[in-house]
Amino acid sequence: MIPRYTRPEMAKIWAPETRFRIWFEIEAHAATAMAQLGLIPKSAAKAIWDKGAKAVFDVARIDAIEREVKHDVIAFLTHLAEHVGPEARFVHAGLTSSDILDTCLAVQLTRAADLLVADLDKLLLALKKRAHEHKLTPTVGRSHAIHAEPTTFGLKLAQAYAEFARARQRMVLARAEVATCALSGAVGTFANVDPRVEAYVAEQLGLTPETISTQVIPRDRHAMYFATLAIIASSLERLAIEVRHLQRTEVLEAEEYFSQGQKGSSSMPHKRNPVGSENITGLARVVRSFCLPAMENVALWHERDISHSSVERMIGPDATITLDFILQRMADLIDQLVIYPESMARNLDRLGGLIHSQRVLLALTQKGISREDAYAIVQRHAMGVWQDLNRGGPDFLTRLKADREVTKALQPAELESLFDLDFHLKHVDTIFARVFGATAPA
Repeated sequence: MIPRYTRPEMAKIWAPETRFRIWFEIEAHAATAMAQLGLIPKSAAKAIWDKGAKAVFDVARIDAIEREVKHDVIAFLTHLAEHVGPEARFVHAGLTSSDILDTCLAVQLTRAADLLVADLDKLLLALKKRAHEHKLTPTVGRSHAIHAEPTTFGLKLAQAYAEFARARQRMVLARAEVATCALSGAVGTFANVDPRVEAYVAEQLGLTPETISTQVIPRDRHAMYFATLAIIASSLERLAIEVRHLQRTEVLEAEEYFSQGQKGSSSMPHKRNPVGSENITGLARVVRSFCLPAMENVALWHERDISHSSVERMIGPDATITLDFILQRMADLIDQLVIYPESMARNLDRLGGLIHSQRVLLALTQKGISREDAYAIVQRHAMGVWQDLNRGGPDFLTRLKADREVTKALQPAELESLFDLDFHLKHVDTIFARVFGATAPA
């Protein structure tokens, strides 16, 4: 099923009209190559091109023929012959159905990959823009969802940028992996079709000849492709979950854009929900679900069976269309993401300075206190802050200044310097240079 918000370019790739047009081009290019090799008359190849190129393939007519013959490629060839006439006897010479089906699927998957790479470029651009905008916006870093140490919101987005830059590289590799042409005939021996025909058709379609096919292109290529889509979907979910957490009322450091007139709840007028990132999370699960059947398609019987065919007719359009949609949605979400630096600053102070505990620990060890003893001192005061967090007790720095073991090792000014937020930001430029250096894709 094609999702409601599918963009036309991606949907068109999987439309029956497009599929039949690609089938025709494969057959016509093959006829041209055969004519050049003297295997069929040149006049026949010209007639196939001239009449077929002008033809409007009637999907309903092809479906009607298929209902009778129970074979989709034969139904198409029968309909093509209705347009071409007597020269149609030279169409499909020495070829088998899988030659057409597999080569067509390669064309469709490469076209879909091109759109997905463009989607990734759009997302990378949005992440880069917002990362630089908040390069030095301090925020708390969390591990186990608990406050850890300071970072910047720009670094959060830079991490996502680096991840999607890797995703782009994988998508380009997956495109190359699947962009192969097989016109090798029954069981792949080229017994009835010259290998030069395959090479010619591959060149015309922007593909490479399959190294060795049986009667089908090996499905490990397709498994790699759909695994790549699944990994990209997982990265999208990772970023979506980050947005969902940051939009929680208790956190509210960032929020999806809420447009004028938008409604968040049918019953509660105050609601502003992270519906975009929740939608991305759900659809990412769908894209990942297509990975397993693609892998199971690798194990076909002998030179071929068609257990893979029904799978690919579903997962080809569904996986690429769904990923196309959520990549675009994420790019728009990041581009319009509302960011609250004041909330980030408030949350940084929420634990009364505990986010600086490691600096105190290390400073004490530098003064000659064993790591075990220093850890015990710092943890004792940290746990006191936790216990008094909602009772107005002294903050972390105040507790440390009142501890003779601590003040014996560290002067008050030294202690205070350990709570400097800028200390944690001193290498942000270095990290940004690594992420957004000259080799970055966008």
